[in-house]
Amino acid sequence: MKSIYTGTELNMIPQHIAIIMDGNGRWAQQRGLPRSAGHQQGVEAVRIITEEAVQLGVKFLTLYTFSTENWNRPEHEISLLMDLLLTSLEEEIFMKNNVRMRCIGDASRLPKAVQDHVNRIVEHTKGNDAMTVTLALSYSARWELTHAVKEIVREVQQGVLAGDGISEEDVSAHLATSYMPDPELLIRTGGEQRLSNYMLWQCAYSELYFCNTYWPDFDAKQLHLAIAEYQKRERRFGKTSEQIKDTHAHADE
Repeated sequence: MKSIYTGTELNMIPQHIAIIMDGNGRWAQQRGLPRSAGHQQGVEAVRIITEEAVQLGVKFLTLYTFSTENWNRPEHEISLLMDLLLTSLEEEIFMKNNVRMRCIGDASRLPKAVQDHVNRIVEHTKGNDAMTVTLALSYSARWELTHAVKEIVREVQQGVLAGDGISEEDVSAHLATSYMPDPELLIRTGGEQRLSNYMLWQCAYSELYFCNTYWPDFDAKQLHLAIAEYQKRERRFGKTSEQIKDTHAHADE
């Protein structure tokens, strides 16, 4: 079965898609609008992509919402972004689509009102099982890895872990994303081609898709285009093409 948009194979949908939602400010500036208008329109794109991802059968959608580096932005823009989280992050979109919401990041830096609002939605949606949307709020990969190292050191000191026996699985288990698989597909909008301190450990083998579309204009068709490109790629994980073909042949026997 194929997508009506792009010929995307609907039986080959990535289970986890991570997105760097970039370009809100530039979208607004191109239209002579304040940056806040771009952020507000970006919220609508989140709704559209969430609903489409559920329909496609995506199980995990992780959105880079606010990075630790974003705390360096002008205070008035940070304040607007925090207010936007309070006014636009609605429980209805999650409940209507049977979506569970979770958050990763240094929540202690968020305003108390935002923390309470987020925690309330996380609690109320915890029973939903169509898809998990994770908001990366006050998040960076280096913060996450540093936090994980501290936790591992503490467990080594307590005798829970043996220092010389720490594995990649142990590291993954101490990350904020331990409840989800690694992303198969990472999408970045807005024309930039870098990871910007986002899920560096988890995206070691993700397929990267960069597009020039600003986030407020990223719609269902754009999502299908990204997935269609993902489906064209051969995921070898260090193996040769011949090995991959042999594996698929044996699986079909």
